[in-house]
Amino acid sequence: MTRPTPETLAHSVRRARPATEPAADAEHAPAPRNGAAPAAPAVRQPAPAQVSGAGSLVRSLEALGVDVVFGIPGGAILPAYDPLYDSTVRHILVRHEQGAGHAATGYAQATGKVGVCIATSGPGATNLVTPIADAYMDSVALVAITGQVARPSIGTDAFQEADIQGITLPITKHNFLVQTPEEIPQVLAEAFHLASTGRPGPVLVDIPKDVLQAPTTFAWPPTLDLPGYRPTLHPHGKQIREAARLMTGARRPVLYVGGGVLKAGATEGLRRLAELTGIPVVTTLMALGAFPDSHPQHLGMPGMHGTVAAVYGLQKADLIVALGARFDDRVTGKLDSFAPDATVVHADIDPAEIGKNRHADVPIVGDARHVIDELITAVTTEKSAHPAIDLGDWWTQLDDLRKRYPLGYEEPADGTLSPQYVIKRLGEIAGPDTIFVAGVGQHQMWASQFISYEKPYTWLNSGGLGTMGYAVPAAMGAKVGKPDTVVWAVDGDGCFQMTNQELATCALEGIPVKIAVINNGNLGMVRQWQTLFYGERYSNTELGTHKHRIPDFVKLAEALGCVGLRCENAADVDKTIEAAMAINDAPVVIDFVVGKDAMVWPMVAAGTGNDEIMFARGVRPAFDEDEI
Repeated sequence: MTRPTPETLAHSVRRARPATEPAADAEHAPAPRNGAAPAAPAVRQPAPAQVSGAGSLVRSLEALGVDVVFGIPGGAILPAYDPLYDSTVRHILVRHEQGAGHAATGYAQATGKVGVCIATSGPGATNLVTPIADAYMDSVALVAITGQVARPSIGTDAFQEADIQGITLPITKHNFLVQTPEEIPQVLAEAFHLASTGRPGPVLVDIPKDVLQAPTTFAWPPTLDLPGYRPTLHPHGKQIREAARLMTGARRPVLYVGGGVLKAGATEGLRRLAELTGIPVVTTLMALGAFPDSHPQHLGMPGMHGTVAAVYGLQKADLIVALGARFDDRVTGKLDSFAPDATVVHADIDPAEIGKNRHADVPIVGDARHVIDELITAVTTEKSAHPAIDLGDWWTQLDDLRKRYPLGYEEPADGTLSPQYVIKRLGEIAGPDTIFVAGVGQHQMWASQFISYEKPYTWLNSGGLGTMGYAVPAAMGAKVGKPDTVVWAVDGDGCFQMTNQELATCALEGIPVKIAVINNGNLGMVRQWQTLFYGERYSNTELGTHKHRIPDFVKLAEALGCVGLRCENAADVDKTIEAAMAINDAPVVIDFVVGKDAMVWPMVAAGTGNDEIMFARGVRPAFDEDEI
């Protein structure tokens, strides 16, 4: 991503939005989940009142329609916790600030609303850095509110002082250091607007303790002062017409769909566009569920661990229509060998992404929902004037690849439990309405491959930053936002040990998430790389969860107030999952003890081109022009 360049606003103490920020208007609030028009973020207009800065903060959150925040109190933020005690806003007390940030992210990803987390100054604020960076990479609407030492102490290395505004400048869409209690309503309203409009992203609001304690008059609604911030929603008509012409004239086109389509609530339009054109669709890791996995036009996920058909579909395309995607290195492989013959149409709401990694022959700046809707109209017009190229030969080639190289796995030779089988059965038993949240590593890739995502917003993961420890707190946040939906976290034994303390929060707050720990006794993805590229020298990847059963995940779950279950063989997988599904009044953890040698395939090794994809160890797909 292009990193922001600071510039001065009305207050010299504020950091400006990136100079390259896309142009949008106020109509674009948090992405709707049903294709309907988004609602304005401010939902209440309370009467003016004499309050403290802290009271103004809490009343602003109420006026913005916030129903839940995740946080931990501490000295600098403590004044805000007193009015929060009487507020309609639910506060969920997490066990670590990182958990607060990931929970707010999971809540935002599941609901389309802005997620909110709160921390105190110094170490409380710096513990939010990882989830803020995670939200920045994955374009999640997050507002992080941090306490700061009193204004006279700023810059003196006071107790628990940290320049969190400076620290987070490269990983926030915008951030604020509040200087007076009077500006709190305006800053909060601006923060929510910035976080949820245009390309969503995290915004940090840092408030000194004395500002929280000072008296002020709370008045709502405030006037937003964001000169120059008007993201472009509607694409240029000329570019749309040129894209439509290319789409009806291409012989080997592919729709390359990224997470921006989900952010824009554009999944219904995407399906109409795909079916209108007959063009194959690939969905990135961040876009799973944007197009049904079962749809005959869906080739699967592209990239390092994508399907052979998806990877090679992009590689041999003569036209790539990228919608809300950013040509990430995990998709392109070695960039200079990626899709060498393809003309590129690149549509994104953030102009900084267009042409950043791959030259765009037809750049389109705009919201994915509007881009797709206008493409449908333009393609319909183009087809009526000029019949589209028949894609029969292209589909024959792709179908041949799908038939020859389907996703699959081999049962472990040593008789241990297959992790792929566990995850496949979990998806089948839990069903398509379930929200699945994954950690990072082999289990994440298996969950992306062997669970069928038929509906949008049912797959949450840390895609850009690849944050181990994301799953448990993000699942907690998703369940808070969608209390009537089953939420499963698919985690690894390594990831799980980073943030599992939030299960205590779930137990005490009545948040019945379900956790499937894919316990292979190792840092699995790192071990896979050591197997393939480091001569099977397994340096510091064994975790001891097999050999010593430290920790014992069943006992740990019970200690944290959860139900703990264990499954070690295929015959018990279904009944163990079904037992967990039957428990709805407490969090459940299943310790699936699986083999340590299972690998994720297909695979494009880092630093190599997509033409070098391996279908399995020692098996490279035949991909010569003559064969397909």
